[in-house]
Amino acid sequence: MIVRVLYFASLKDRAGASEEAFEVPETSDVSGLWEAVQERHPRLRDMTTRPLAACDMTFASWDRPLSGVLEVAFLPPVSGG
Repeated sequence: MIVRVLYFASLKDRAGASEEAFEVPETSDVSGLWEAVQERHPRLRDMTTRPLAACDMTFASWDRPLSGVLEVAFLPPVSGG
């Protein structure tokens, strides 16, 4: 299945793209997709914390299955105060 992957902020800079398509097995989850993203974009491997993930515009856990998901967005962790 094809999943559209979106990158925001510093992730966009490290990946060198704001979005791209990934072909993943139906049994994939968010964590497996992130591993594939890191293989394609080695500059993302040196991040000290995992980014936030959203599937079809809803925040998702790393074990969220991708079956039926059209779009996954990765966002860098944010802090505020």
